[in-house]
Amino acid sequence: MAAYIVAAARTATGKQRGALRNAHPATLSAAVIDHILASLPSLDPADVDDVILGCVSQCQEQGGNIARHAVLSSTLPISVPGATIDRQCGSSQQAIHFAAQAVMSGTQDIVVAGGVESMTRVPMFSNMPGDKGGPVDAAIAAKFSTKAPFFSQFVGAEMMGVEFGVRRDEMDAFAARSHARAAAAQAAGVFDGEIVPVEGVDTEGAAVAHAKDEGVRAGTTAEKLGSLDTLVELGVATAVAGGPERGAITAGNASQISDGAAALLVVNDAGLKKLGSAATPLARVHSLAVAANDPVLMLSAPIPATEKLLARAGVAIGDVDVYEVNEAFAVVPMAWAKRCGADEAKLNIHGGACALGHPLGATGAKLATTLVHTLQREEKRFGLLAICEGAGTANATLFERC
Repeated sequence: MAAYIVAAARTATGKQRGALRNAHPATLSAAVIDHILASLPSLDPADVDDVILGCVSQCQEQGGNIARHAVLSSTLPISVPGATIDRQCGSSQQAIHFAAQAVMSGTQDIVVAGGVESMTRVPMFSNMPGDKGGPVDAAIAAKFSTKAPFFSQFVGAEMMGVEFGVRRDEMDAFAARSHARAAAAQAAGVFDGEIVPVEGVDTEGAAVAHAKDEGVRAGTTAEKLGSLDTLVELGVATAVAGGPERGAITAGNASQISDGAAALLVVNDAGLKKLGSAATPLARVHSLAVAANDPVLMLSAPIPATEKLLARAGVAIGDVDVYEVNEAFAVVPMAWAKRCGADEAKLNIHGGACALGHPLGATGAKLATTLVHTLQREEKRFGLLAICEGAGTANATLFERC
């Protein structure tokens, strides 16, 4: 049984303390859910079997099962349940996987899958305050020779540069290209069909319609990015063996801290019948995979996840038309492309998180939304999504245009 994506929408991302700084995460989630409902007038909201949202910092405004509160904030009836999941940066991609598996099994027919993160209102690591310990216990500490309460993504990113032979100047050039591609996409209106305008505020606090991703800098160059201090120089990370003494990772060649939400409607054939002939699928979930490897290196797991995915699908990397590999750090998609033999001309063709932002738990659904709309607009067949995740896991998904 197939899993179809019938609708996909997202908010424009907001910078940290930017246009979405006053927006409650439940409100952001409800906005994209309600947009999907409005776009499908034949859908009876009571027919939605579940709402599955990814969210990383599940505390404060994002605590207490934010997915259920998104339902209650939306126009969905209170009879629709909700569940919130955490697979770190791939949380909403995992939400899509769970939704696809549910409808493919026939246990559910219509599921909303998505994610939300307000990194402004619920800062990263809010759910893991350092003075109260972390998830690394004595056995993990001994096994991986660490005294830290959790594995560091910054150290992992520095290690990736060494492991895969990616230099600082190459990372900066990749990040600059991300901004250039994102700026070109914005100018061409590429994202207009996937973005749901929501209420934001300007720098003075006045209400404005927020419908454009913040953080894109059209004039960014590799030379400008090269002038930034590294995280090692700022004292945020430590140099790693075999790497440059000053480090290579900077705020410029890493993802931006962001706010946002995204959602997709995932259905099977029975769900399509309920929606009627007016509902046309955008894409189907062709194959999906998860993988894990070294939690210290952490960020390389998209490579084995992609290899597993393509082997299962019987599709070669060259047969995939578009790749979305999250730019948690520029080195991640660069290393992925190098090891998987992927054509960088197909990679993050409208920019990535270095320019467009990375709202943690929302990113998987955000990138999936962009990917399925790209497949439709450009009449391509296959799109691949892969995301690195904390502690060395990764999701990979292959979408096929309908």
